[in-house]
Amino acid sequence: MTDGSPAARVEGLGSAHTGTSHFFRQRVTAVALIPLAIWFAVSAFRLIGADRDAALAFLHAPINAILMALFVIAAVVHMALGLQMVIEDYAHGEGGKLVLLVLNKFFAWLVGAACVFALLKIAV
Repeated sequence: MTDGSPAARVEGLGSAHTGTSHFFRQRVTAVALIPLAIWFAVSAFRLIGADRDAALAFLHAPINAILMALFVIAAVVHMALGLQMVIEDYAHGEGGKLVLLVLNKFFAWLVGAACVFALLKIAV
């Protein structure tokens, strides 16, 4: 006996109908983080020993501000997706699971918004 229709099995959709898109989004953010993390590490090493003004000047450059914003957004989305999987797999009880999932999204939005706001304040 099989679960679901043949079309659902081909599409890889589980009971929540979001398995494939969640998997895809997590992999896309992981791939996006590879060059962004390399850029971030190289930039951070170049700023070792620099004063505050040099770091602000670095983030004031448009390309660096954009890359930093992309890095932060990709990292926050990747973090939220990964933690969502952990919560869904290991949290027992629907009420507690729902609370944790909402807190996860809220925390991700809060961190992302704070970082992007700080970057905009520096860059503009």
